[in-house]
Amino acid sequence: MMGDPIAGGEFEYLSGFGNHISSEALAGALPAAQNSPLICPYGLYAEQISGTSFTSPRNRNLFSWFYRIKPSVTHEPFKARVPGNGRILSEFNHSNNSSTNPTQLRWKPMDTPISPTDFIDGLFTICGSGSSFMRHGYAIHMYTANKSMDNCAFCNADGDFLMVPQQGRLLITTECGKLEVSPGEISVLPQGFRFSVNLPDGPSRGYVAEIFGTHFQLPDLGPIGANGLAASRDFLAPTAWFEDKSYPGYTIVQKFGGELFAAVQDFSPFNVVAWHGNYVPYKYDLSKFCPYNTVLFDHSDPSINTVLTAPTDKPGVALLDFVIFPPRWLVAEHTFRPPYYHRNCMSEFMGLIHGGYEAKVDGFLPGGASLHNCMTPHGPDTKSYEATIARGNDVGPHKITDTMAFMFESSLIPRITKWALESPFLDPDYYQCWIGLRSHFTVTETSKNSTFHNGQ
Repeated sequence: MMGDPIAGGEFEYLSGFGNHISSEALAGALPAAQNSPLICPYGLYAEQISGTSFTSPRNRNLFSWFYRIKPSVTHEPFKARVPGNGRILSEFNHSNNSSTNPTQLRWKPMDTPISPTDFIDGLFTICGSGSSFMRHGYAIHMYTANKSMDNCAFCNADGDFLMVPQQGRLLITTECGKLEVSPGEISVLPQGFRFSVNLPDGPSRGYVAEIFGTHFQLPDLGPIGANGLAASRDFLAPTAWFEDKSYPGYTIVQKFGGELFAAVQDFSPFNVVAWHGNYVPYKYDLSKFCPYNTVLFDHSDPSINTVLTAPTDKPGVALLDFVIFPPRWLVAEHTFRPPYYHRNCMSEFMGLIHGGYEAKVDGFLPGGASLHNCMTPHGPDTKSYEATIARGNDVGPHKITDTMAFMFESSLIPRITKWALESPFLDPDYYQCWIGLRSHFTVTETSKNSTFHNGQ
């Protein structure tokens, strides 16, 4: 389907999640009635990109056709990039720089680099599980950068990137067009797409979730019905944009098996004049999420706030869920309203885009992160707990404002990278936020007698 472009700041976008859409920067650049004619309009080359196997079920089959000035194969051989980036992993096992750790971990916000650093060199892995070679698993990265990518493009052959900028906008040029992504928005860059990241506001930092062997989709709504959570129409894909310029020494940097390789060509990879398909980069504004919550008593499970999910073959079990904690009303009666104390078979990585987080009064800062691994206890800190119970049962409705926290949650147990565990930003005193929790256990004579008689 071809939708009317939607204005979004300086750029126009196409609306919808998973739609088969099309866009052309020059009228008539899309071939009529077929994908690969002998001679394409304007003398363009036809090129397909496949995000799934050819024989994947039709409702999960992802592909797009590009009509470009020169095909992407026109480059010199790939060679190991110098310098590399030894802080990126896509294979998590005993043989590399990662280890298991059940301790609750928290990192303070990372500083901006002193030396010029672009997105590629500013990307580093915090934790992950599985293997890009085996096409199953994920990696969680963070990035800090202070310069735009220059005369180069990045291509992730290992998996999909879900980008969560926390500070500074990202202007992402892709083969399908341009995405402007501000803090409070996310973008998904599918496996295999070439892209470049510019920093219009200067220094930037944020979070990246990478998934191997699958793609993000909208969660099923079940009894919620047809509406709510993230609406399909609020996901925005770019419109076609191209440049036809000579770029001597232009470099394609490809992440392949967690290692960086470079190939040189003499033209811009962003030379796609028209395209159509359902395998495209996209962005989403988190403020458009329609949250659901309990309206009488008790606390809903955080899964109620899932924006995107990467499922496994087991129903209801995610390789990776992207969950947010947006502004919302709390109205539950006679209820401990912050998140409950919990041990989870899933592993939870949390980040904070802006504001505060209701279960952590101190220490969890915008740009920081925490990791609560499989079956590791976690929950509100001492100050949050004491402040909540001090308000008593008569507290009325309360709106949480000025906040946007998120969680990457996975059924796979992550291994943590050596540099994340040795980082000067790792908070060694995180455990102290729970040490002050005191016993409120009270036994009266009446309850003693009742217990005695019930026991008899």
